[in-house]
Formats: sequence, C-alpha cells, structure tokens
Amino acid sequence: MSRGRILIIEDDYDIREGIRILLESENYEVIEAENGMTGLEKLDTLMDLVILDIMMPGMSGLRTCEEIRKVSFLPVLFLTAKAQESDKLIGLMAGGDDYLTKPFTYAELLGRVKALVRRYREYQGKPSESNDKESPYIEIGGIKIHQQFNEVLVNGKEKELSDIEYNILLLMMQNSKKIFSAQNLYESVWKEPYFYSCNSTVMVHIRKLRVKIESNPQDPKYIKTIWGKGYKFDVQAE
Repeated sequence: MSRGRILIIEDDYDIREGIRILLESENYEVIEAENGMTGLEKLDTLMDLVILDIMMPGMSGLRTCEEIRKVSFLPVLFLTAKAQESDKLIGLMAGGDDYLTKPFTYAELLGRVKALVRRYREYQGKPSESNDKESPYIEIGGIKIHQQFNEVLVNGKEKELSDIEYNILLLMMQNSKKIFSAQNLYESVWKEPYFYSCNSTVMVHIRKLRVKIESNPQDPKYIKTIWGKGYKFDVQAE
C-alpha cells in the first residue's frame, strides 16, 4: 500500500533518480518532472507532496510554487543549492513549507518527506463521526476554527490556510494567552528537532498567517509578538 503520492520536479536527472529510488523503496508512489511546466501538467489532486528544485532553467522553482499555490495547498519541499538565510526566506514566502540545502543526506530528505506527508494526510481527513455534543470548533474574537480538519473562518469569511498555518493557529487558539517560543511552535507543529536556524521558518509562517487572518498584519489583533519570548494568541477586549 502506497504511503503517499509524491511529485518530484528537478532538472538534474541523477538527483531526481536518486530521490525516486529512495522514496519507492519506502513505498511512496513517485511521479517525475524535469521542469516546472511539466510538473504543473502532472500535478493532480491525489498528490501528497511536491519536492521542488528552486534553480531550474525556464520556469524557476519559485515561480512553479506560486503557480501550484493558485490551485493547491499541498506541501512543497524546496531543494536549493543556496544556503543563505535570505534565499530560504524567499522560498518560504513563495509558498514553500520546508527546504533542504544541497548536498543533503537521504536520511534528512526522508525525515522531511515523512513529516510533511504525515501532517498533510492527518489534516486532509474528514471529521470523525461522534455523538459528542461538544462543538468541534473553537471560536475566539471573530475567528472560528475546526479542531479536526482545516476549516477557518474570520468574521464569517472562510480563509484558506496551508496545513502548517492551520496547525499553528489551532495550537495557539487551543492554548489562548500562552506564550509560545519559536522552539515550542517548531517542535509542536513541525514535530522535528529544533535548531536555531528554524527561527526564520517559524517567523515566515507567522507572517504569512497574519496576512491571512489579520485586518492589519503590521498591528496584529490576534497573534501578538512578545519580544524576547515568542508569540501568543490573545484578543484584547475592545
């Protein structure tokens, strides 16, 4: 039984072939594309993950990711030869969920793939049937979020969040007024060991989440920055 359907968009044949062999040995179904245009043509609703090279001739990985985000919120794992922090931030701002810097080990790749596919499948499912009268929603200050699957409304308007954005918001709303450090958020949402470089990953996703749920992301009403400590969800009475 397949553990997930993965699209690899990578112009280097040797890298693409190596990733395919690794993932197929772990029972993933793999579809290959040598460039962004071909990758977009092969994209379908059954995908669980896209592994996407940033530096490709023709349509770049960043542009390809932007096109994917127009039709889908499935996770995107960027592969990049650039190690500078600014390049990683650009990739995340373009819609990526995570990144690996070349050269990477297969253990690193497999760890990221498993985590991204697991999270996506977990939060793709239908709500479980239950006779419990307790509402499956949490509603605070105009934001209403379902606790079992990715459904978020802000002042009655549905918002499309990525799975990571949804998981961050859900965790913070379930623990309203608790201060979460970047490490708390990363280990709780990404479910991976935390390193200092993960701060930028958390920061970018908080910024993207604010853009989607805040009327003024520069002066957030919901997700507050507690300088030197982290972030908290706390709606002040008006």
